[in-house]
Amino acid sequence: MSSATADRIIEVNGSPVDISGLRPVGTRAPLPAYVRDMWSRRYFIWADAHARAFSSNRDMLLGNGWMIGRPLLDGLAFFLVFGVMLGTSKGVDNYIGWLLVGVYIFSFTTRSLSGGAAAMAAGRNLIRAFPFPRATVPMAMVVREVISTFPVITMMLIMIAAIPPHASITWRWLLFLPVLVLQSMFNAGLVFYAARITAAIPDARLLIGFLTRFWMYGSGVMFSLDRFVSHPRLLAILELNPLYCVIELSRDLLVYGTTPDPKLWVTLSLWAVFTPLIGFLYFWQGEESYARE
Repeated sequence: MSSATADRIIEVNGSPVDISGLRPVGTRAPLPAYVRDMWSRRYFIWADAHARAFSSNRDMLLGNGWMIGRPLLDGLAFFLVFGVMLGTSKGVDNYIGWLLVGVYIFSFTTRSLSGGAAAMAAGRNLIRAFPFPRATVPMAMVVREVISTFPVITMMLIMIAAIPPHASITWRWLLFLPVLVLQSMFNAGLVFYAARITAAIPDARLLIGFLTRFWMYGSGVMFSLDRFVSHPRLLAILELNPLYCVIELSRDLLVYGTTPDPKLWVTLSLWAVFTPLIGFLYFWQGEESYARE
């Protein structure tokens, strides 16, 4: 027996056992094998996402009504503060519909980001008990948010069509679905980043919430950016913000029934492709750290 062969044989209860096919639990698999393993667990991802999609508010009196009610209350507060008290509604046609789209669309991404920040902590027992690709945990969270956002978006569409001045329903509303797909892809990338960062630094969850507030002000949710930003170079930088692109595309299509600027489509598409791709690779590189105490 060669020395190499001998290194792969150990004795258990007096019998030789070949351990050449074994590897330590929790080690990072090669990327192709990792992706195949994730794909084989697609039914688990869907089942977990579907089961948890409408359970986050089950202990509250209004239950899942808060999924719609919270953005609505945020929109009311923003309308009173920014639209009435500060007068940012001046010069904006159908400010109510314009504001509702901004609030609801922005909340889809912030809910995904918050869920990604808490995903690894919530799945810690599962992660430590079983060997499986850890990326299935944040991926299930992404799918969960996509499922739960459909009734929220449906209510948004009903409100902007029903509340005066009414938004006209046109064929361009159909183009809103690709916008949601691109936003969901971008959200997935954010979730992978947030999941790995908060798994290593739990305190980062608080920082993420703090930075989200600044992101909201830089996305034109409550006021038009070009009204308050006069410097053309700074405005051009702010318009590269992916959530600004999502919100502006949605407003053009749903509220005003106009064809959006192609630059918005291109910018959002680039964010939607590269953010989840790089985010997934970043998460995969930390695979061995997620089961540690």
